[in-house]
Amino acid sequence: MHVHVKRLPLKKLFNTRDLGGLPAEDGRVIKHGKLIRSGKLYKIPQETVDALKNMGVTTVIDLRIYTEQEEDPDTLWDGVNYVHLPVLCTATPGITRERTMKHTMVIESKRIKKEFGNADNYMAEMYCSVLLNEEPQNLLKKALRIIIENENCILWHCSGGKDRAGILAMLVESLLGVPESVIIADYVASHRFQRARFFWNRAGLVIAPCSLRFKKILYGMMAAKPQYLTVAMERVKQKYGCINNYCKEVLGVTDEDIELMKSKYLE
Repeated sequence: MHVHVKRLPLKKLFNTRDLGGLPAEDGRVIKHGKLIRSGKLYKIPQETVDALKNMGVTTVIDLRIYTEQEEDPDTLWDGVNYVHLPVLCTATPGITRERTMKHTMVIESKRIKKEFGNADNYMAEMYCSVLLNEEPQNLLKKALRIIIENENCILWHCSGGKDRAGILAMLVESLLGVPESVIIADYVASHRFQRARFFWNRAGLVIAPCSLRFKKILYGMMAAKPQYLTVAMERVKQKYGCINNYCKEVLGVTDEDIELMKSKYLE
């Protein structure tokens, strides 16, 4: 099934989109103006704030770790419910949350060739780590509970809007019955939306004074290759049968929750 995923044209937000319009269960689609995924809301201009308010965004879930949050705090507005759920996105469970992501990635980059073979394998394992380890699972559980109970428009984001925001989007879309091919199309759209930034970031890394191993992990972190998500989804399905079973057994989602989500978010 071919779906053209569109970004929301918001100034200073390059990877923000409404899940509205994505095909879901029984020929229905996700409602517009209910579920928005994004990158960080750092120093966004007033016109973007006004646009988000006009969309009815009343809850913002920030999935970044504390140092990311402190270095680039979200621009918020009166009346918005801000929820911080710091999901550490590495392939190695147990890395200290107090380190900056840059410091963490330096540590991780030293282990790529030895333990993961290449940066693509590292990225796929990173997604598996978020889905299959207890600490991030507890945070994903809280995020899903907020989405299930939400009555208005909700926005969740990480730093670039690709990894942690993409994993949460995958779970929400799966529960709503979005076909896997469409879930992957939504995920890889991040690369298209940030193509220009990716080009210049990569160009800058070519001359950056850091090791090739570190550059490779940063290249991987900028990309949105389908195998990053599909490998993790297959690992979950091998263990739990399907994504919905995983959500039920690990994240505390019930059949009643799923029906409530569909009644709220599908049309």
